[in-house]
Amino acid sequence: MENSKKLKKLLITRLDQAGMERSLIPGFIRSLANSVFIIPHVNLWDVNERLQYLGWDNFKLDYHTFELAMAFFDAEGLHCLENIKDFMFDKSFLNGTFGMKKSHAVN
Repeated sequence: MENSKKLKKLLITRLDQAGMERSLIPGFIRSLANSVFIIPHVNLWDVNERLQYLGWDNFKLDYHTFELAMAFFDAEGLHCLENIKDFMFDKSFLNGTFGMKKSHAVN
């Protein structure tokens, strides 16, 4: 589970550095997870198309962030849509620090 926390922090940091507003990150990760698990054997092009369909027109996922997200989902044990509901409503995604200590929170 420690690996999962590191991956989550890296993913949040990468999205923040790519220009995504912090308050949008949990919703984006939820949309990303749904996009990944709705299509078997998904690729980056399919995910970006699905994210645009869901309203994420102003953000295009790059390959490295996609792979980081896939590693994070795998570390969390997310392999299908059934597991996503409980995962996304974890308090760590609902508070302002996304589960990180304030001193480590993404600015």
